[in-house]
Amino acid sequence: MAQGVCVITEFREGAFRRVSFEIASEGRRLADELGEPLLALALGESIDALAADLGNYGVEKVYVVDDPNLKNYRAETYVPVAAEVLNNLDPKVILTPASVDGKDFSARLAARLGAGLATDCTELKVEGGSLKAKRPMYAGKAFAWYEWADGAWPQMASCRPNVMDCLAPDTSKKAEVEGAGVEVVAGTQTQVVNIEKDAGGKLDLTEAEVIVSGGRGMKGPENFAMLEELAKLLGAAVGASRSAVDSGWRPHSDQVGQTGKVVTPNLYIACGISGAIQHLAGMSSSKYIVAVNKDPEAPIFSKADYGVVEDLFQFMPALIEEVKTLKSTC
Repeated sequence: MAQGVCVITEFREGAFRRVSFEIASEGRRLADELGEPLLALALGESIDALAADLGNYGVEKVYVVDDPNLKNYRAETYVPVAAEVLNNLDPKVILTPASVDGKDFSARLAARLGAGLATDCTELKVEGGSLKAKRPMYAGKAFAWYEWADGAWPQMASCRPNVMDCLAPDTSKKAEVEGAGVEVVAGTQTQVVNIEKDAGGKLDLTEAEVIVSGGRGMKGPENFAMLEELAKLLGAAVGASRSAVDSGWRPHSDQVGQTGKVVTPNLYIACGISGAIQHLAGMSSSKYIVAVNKDPEAPIFSKADYGVVEDLFQFMPALIEEVKTLKSTC
């Protein structure tokens, strides 16, 4: 009989990614409403020592698969292992990150388990002892609620990063850790040859709490220097619209939008970005949106919480100086 809520964590470069704690926190809330225990499945290399820390976010028991073949995500290695563990656990609800790797992983895993999957969810709730999931559709122009048929277990959802509220960690709580007892078979069809990181250890857009983005209105790559300066003051990441990337002003890794990265920071500052639907699809779930554009009819203002109709080359230097003044008095 299906029981329990199970979250599947994401472990990279020796640490759990923030989205793991977000889905653990959401899993805790759902488990309490369902009256079920909260479990976690942790896959990775050298993960044993850190698995108990998931208890800080409400996880009661962690099933660990620690193996060198799990150092980097590869579907052919990860999916069979996770499917075997989950078939043994038989949980009611499975939550996964809707990260770049997580989107690929969750779809393949759902197919293996024969589970109904709601992807890239922004809200979850329990009604009548069953899960309901909200997710964006049509490039963010509409939202839909999904529900599962009665008795259709497991109910599976992937959660958009930076959307679910993360509990304040309770370091006094540790999760019980148990080896999952499954064999890891190294895949032979693909291999990770090399991982190229952005120079300078830039903050990952998908995990940033503040993002300063520039578009065609920046007029050239040299003008992104002021966005970099503001981002440094705010502890933010720098993003860009597709037009700025296509013009060669910023690398593709900085692109926000339907064909770039979907981001959900607490604060998104859009500078010289008109607001094409493809860009809005990538950032419209931000908690607060500030738009700076000299065109009062720019579509970005329809999504902005705060709009500044001004020449950004006049406004941004003044904003930077004001931030510097405020920081110097703190």
